[in-house]
Amino acid sequence: MPELIYSLAGKRVYVAGHRGMVGSAIVRRLASEGCEILTATRAEVDLRRQDQVEAWMSENRPDAVFLAAARVGGILANATYPADFLYDNLVLQANVIHAAHRANVEKLMFLGSSCIYPKFADQPIVEDSLLAGSLEPTNEWYAIAKIAGLKLCQAYRKQHGRDFISAMPTNLYGPGDNFDLGSSHVMPALIRKAHEAKINRQHEICIWGTGTPRREFLHVDDCADACLHLMKTYSAESHVNVGSGEDISILELTRLVSNIVGFKGKITRDLGKPDGTPRKLLSVDKLRTLGWSPKIGLKEGIADAYHAFLDGHCLERSNGQSDISFERAKTSALHAPTHSPVAHHPRG
Repeated sequence: MPELIYSLAGKRVYVAGHRGMVGSAIVRRLASEGCEILTATRAEVDLRRQDQVEAWMSENRPDAVFLAAARVGGILANATYPADFLYDNLVLQANVIHAAHRANVEKLMFLGSSCIYPKFADQPIVEDSLLAGSLEPTNEWYAIAKIAGLKLCQAYRKQHGRDFISAMPTNLYGPGDNFDLGSSHVMPALIRKAHEAKINRQHEICIWGTGTPRREFLHVDDCADACLHLMKTYSAESHVNVGSGEDISILELTRLVSNIVGFKGKITRDLGKPDGTPRKLLSVDKLRTLGWSPKIGLKEGIADAYHAFLDGHCLERSNGQSDISFERAKTSALHAPTHSPVAHHPRG
């Protein structure tokens, strides 16, 4: 067993982004740690406003921080709102990290994304691949912001001796995911589209591109468990990849999702749409060395995500920002055109 170097028991722990998929999973996982969980809604503190963040941090004085707040989305959202994705993420993460420094927070974890790596990085992708090549153009705005957040944590460690660490999760899915078709990632989009195709008795669903790109997926509850494990056992400048260590093609994933959801129709491909990064599999050797491995298999995890969708345990966001009610999702599913094909991109 790895050495416990930081205990969360009895600590005041702030989860920034607690309403998001990752943040809510971290809150669930923290419930068994014997700590006081701190959260704040956007109405209480807008993380893009430095004065509000510093005032909240100074008043509440957390001992530890999980920075899971971010503006997120897929290819369409990134392409449509590049300035928003870059600015919002740069500002909110800088505000939280700097305020944590000023408030003498003992430990902070910054949550990034596997999109920080070069488009054609050697597979599986090791942590040292960062900045070794050009980024995937379809999500470079988000990636640049996340790289900046990672480097900011390293800078505060170097200059001020702060115990700020970074974790880079692979593609995540599960309860609390975003199922809005204009801004969601591939897993929730496939789940929703397969479900709608099933209830509307459609004959086919269509995926973007060739279906050959391969993606790695990790259930969000596994991610939360890994984050707490790192918080308690890791303290170093380098970021740590968080993933399952296994990947699957988009076409194979579509077949698996269709089978779990119960859609029996045909899967077609729109070859005029982009594939995105050919493959994105993280090396998880460092995380394994620290004594952590996932517990939820892909088939089991997809079934759990689908049940969460049916039960309404999901987030719907227009362009990655405004909440939309789940009733709207159910209404659109019930009244969607019967024979219209559905499509989504392979961006994870």
